Amino acid sequence: MTKAFALEPIEKASVDELRALQLQRLRGTLQHAQAHSPAYTAKFRAAGVDAADLTSLDDLARFPFTVKTDLRDHYPFGFFAVPRQQCVRIHASSGTTGKPTVVGYTQRDIDTWAHLMARSIRAGGARPGDLVHISYGYGLFTGGLGAHYGAERLGLTVVPFGGGQTERQVQLITDFKPDLIMVTPSYMLAIADEFERQGLDPRSSSLRVGIFGAEPWTHDMRLAIQQRLNLTAVDIYGLSEVMGPGVANECIETQDGPTLWEDHFYPEIIDPDTGRVLPDGEFGELVLTSLSKEALPIIRYRTRDLTRLLPGTARTMRRMEKITGRSDDMMIVRGVNVFPTQIEELILKRAELAAHYQCILRKEGPLDALTVAVEVRVGLEPDAPAAQSAANGLAHDIKAYIGTSAEVELRPVGGVERSQGKAKRVVDLRRAPA
Repeated sequence: MTKAFALEPIEKASVDELRALQLQRLRGTLQHAQAHSPAYTAKFRAAGVDAADLTSLDDLARFPFTVKTDLRDHYPFGFFAVPRQQCVRIHASSGTTGKPTVVGYTQRDIDTWAHLMARSIRAGGARPGDLVHISYGYGLFTGGLGAHYGAERLGLTVVPFGGGQTERQVQLITDFKPDLIMVTPSYMLAIADEFERQGLDPRSSSLRVGIFGAEPWTHDMRLAIQQRLNLTAVDIYGLSEVMGPGVANECIETQDGPTLWEDHFYPEIIDPDTGRVLPDGEFGELVLTSLSKEALPIIRYRTRDLTRLLPGTARTMRRMEKITGRSDDMMIVRGVNVFPTQIEELILKRAELAAHYQCILRKEGPLDALTVAVEVRVGLEPDAPAAQSAANGLAHDIKAYIGTSAEVELRPVGGVERSQGKAKRVVDLRRAPA
């Protein structure tokens, strides 16, 4: 391995060295938040804890959780631990379900983020001099600029395309011949569809690696993307409240779940109902604490992402099992808990169906009703006998394996709304006005 490809020392440090660094940085983060963020000062006081109470990593469980509504309640800058004038950039969530969550970055925060994104992209298989096509959205969304700064830091040539204009995306991928693409998995499928619409074989493109994130996606989706585009698909993880993308990334040599960059983020898994911390290996909700952020330190942030912590493989740091569901994406249909990714896994087992789908919830009298709208594959019409047979089989599988009845509505190619960012998998009409 040449010097350019060498791992950082911390990536191969012993677990004891890593835990010592985490404890040192965690103490500093708690002290910084308590001293400089009025919101955290109040939260610690209300919980009866003080930053000085932390003498071991286990003591973190005594501190209160932070949730998305906390940030919204202090909109826009109330959680910042530096004056707004010291921030060099502001990002924010879409705010489609209320006020957006606002995140600030000092210059040091931006440098840390770029460094961790470079580490992530390198772990995903990129090397200096590669050409990367970035189809994450730019702007307030953290995906585009996060990927951009990290790729430049690693020494890649960046094509900063952003989302949309799918026809032109295919043209530039064909003409520029990038080695990598960074995009949501659902939009990657839309790009593959456009290749085929133009009479091009997506497997013949130059793309060697796809780094996909910003939405849950299953292992079956990974296999489908790899087969359809003849590339290696790796998972990147992050969320704007904690930093943006680059909190964790899969290593291309193992593809066994994202490695958490534990020198900058401390993970916990909790029981989502009780808040109790669970041991490594148990399934629950991921909670993250930042260890190096200045503008917006985040303490025990409840991500709502469901996973478990696993031992390190390609790196010393722990991995997390691939995120395939969120507690706030869960649908409750006639008393049965249903995740969109469970539906996705069943769809992908049927060659007659495409991976473009939506779960539509309605009321039928006092009861919930679930409709799965799914496209047929290219070259097949919804009324074709093979398509109808696949729809009947899918409805049977949903009942047999998930435990709830669903109507399957077949749509032609292009019949399910395409997303240029995160796919909208659930349409809940149960509270829609009559």
